Amino acid sequence: MPKMKTKKALAKRVKRTGSGKLKRSHAYVSHFAANKTQKQKRKLRKSSLISNSDYKRIKNLLHN
Repeated sequence: MPKMKTKKALAKRVKRTGSGKLKRSHAYVSHFAANKTQKQKRKLRKSSLISNSDYKRIKNLLHN
């Protein structure tokens, strides 16, 4: 039986932390910056963790 392939599009967008959680960056950063407040843009710069409800689905796509 062949091995399952990792979804490379997702693997490029997600990093694993030291404790095994998955870290991601925020959306809504690339353009239309003039319409966003400075506070909103500042918060979007920081990375965040993948939520528990999405974790199981995303773990299956990464196969690790």
